[in-house]
Amino acid sequence: MSTQVGETAPAEQPGGEGKGRKPLWQELPVLVIIAFAIALVIKTFALQAFYIPSVSMEPTLDVGDRVLVEKIGYRFGSPARGDIVVFQRDLQDPEVSRSIWNRIGDAFRELFGFPTTGRENLIKRVIAVGGEEIEGRNGRVYIDGEPLDEPWLPNGEVPTFDFPPTAVPEGMIFVMGDNRDESGDSRSFGPISEDRVVGKAFLNVWPPTHAGAI
Repeated sequence: MSTQVGETAPAEQPGGEGKGRKPLWQELPVLVIIAFAIALVIKTFALQAFYIPSVSMEPTLDVGDRVLVEKIGYRFGSPARGDIVVFQRDLQDPEVSRSIWNRIGDAFRELFGFPTTGRENLIKRVIAVGGEEIEGRNGRVYIDGEPLDEPWLPNGEVPTFDFPPTAVPEGMIFVMGDNRDESGDSRSFGPISEDRVVGKAFLNVWPPTHAGAI
């Protein structure tokens, strides 16, 4: 009489029940924290989404559009004329302390492209860079006395109200909205430091009808 040879079942270890992978509900908080940390790193050093709240960049960008801004390029170079940039302006004294809850709320707002407490994010186009003189005259923009070709404007031209010659210091940029009559920009608050530039807008991601490269 032959006997079938096979593997014997391992003996059950005492107290082995319940060991192994944790239930999802126990792992979920850790996964959320890891996902948030990764998103925060990406937002801080590489990409960030921003919401367009005003008409100042029409028709290039409409109210409600969401754009992606890349932050890597300006670590190795400076903004150039024609770039659409997001930059920050303080609405209150930056030395004013904020509570821990304000800071946490700001982290979430920044992650999704909303302005933070005491600060606003603006999106405009670079028109002049450090070392240049810009002027609005006879409905046109002049750089160092020469009329500026602006192919990004509808039909290549939008009347611009006159403003006096302004020298742009090195390390600063002069920004304007494409919708010249409805934009608060460097014509009112002056050139801005390159240090305040968050990054360059390069892609419109929402709504789908507006999606595409900027």
